[in-house]
Amino acid sequence: MTVRILLADDHALVRRGVRLILDNEPDLEVVGEAGDGAEAISLARRDKPDLAILDIAMPRLTGLQAARELSRLLPDLRILILTMYDNEQYFFEALKAGASGYVLKSVADRDLVEACRAAMRGEPFLYPGAVNSLIRNYLDRAREGGGFPAKAITDREEEILKLVAEGHSSKEIADMLVISVKTVERHRANLLQKLGLKDRLELTRYAIRAGLIEP
Repeated sequence: MTVRILLADDHALVRRGVRLILDNEPDLEVVGEAGDGAEAISLARRDKPDLAILDIAMPRLTGLQAARELSRLLPDLRILILTMYDNEQYFFEALKAGASGYVLKSVADRDLVEACRAAMRGEPFLYPGAVNSLIRNYLDRAREGGGFPAKAITDREEEILKLVAEGHSSKEIADMLVISVKTVERHRANLLQKLGLKDRLELTRYAIRAGLIEP
């Protein structure tokens, strides 16, 4: 059977290159493309693909935010994160969000096809160079009574942080999330307090460092 794939990345050139890799395989077919996380969710709900490949840093919703929502809405959907970030925190967040694998764009031509097939077999996939260090780090945390690295902010606060950093006003954010302006302002105040930041500019810098938006 051919695996029907939804591909989400905000760079059209990246999507084109990844599509060439996937469509060259007889058992893989890209059936939809999205330019941001929100569009990926909409297309997945409409088209019911077998597999979603999501970039991390995208407008409106990141790949991790989209993965969390897709895991909730479409529990049978397999998810892969395709990213430029060789980052342990993102890897653990991807697992928590329901992703089956984490593939670096720099080696997509080598690893992505196998990652797709592994995901459809129900097997996890991680780029080989990171396996030993990530497992060792996780086991060290587990022995110390820890687990996944803790998130500094809630999912809703992360959602609002991203939209603030993208330049949206409180009214625009309230309309997009169907909440009150007062609720948005409360979340923004909580973000500033939790993260020890002073204003929108510092929130934007934090969002860039956290991979929620691109510089």
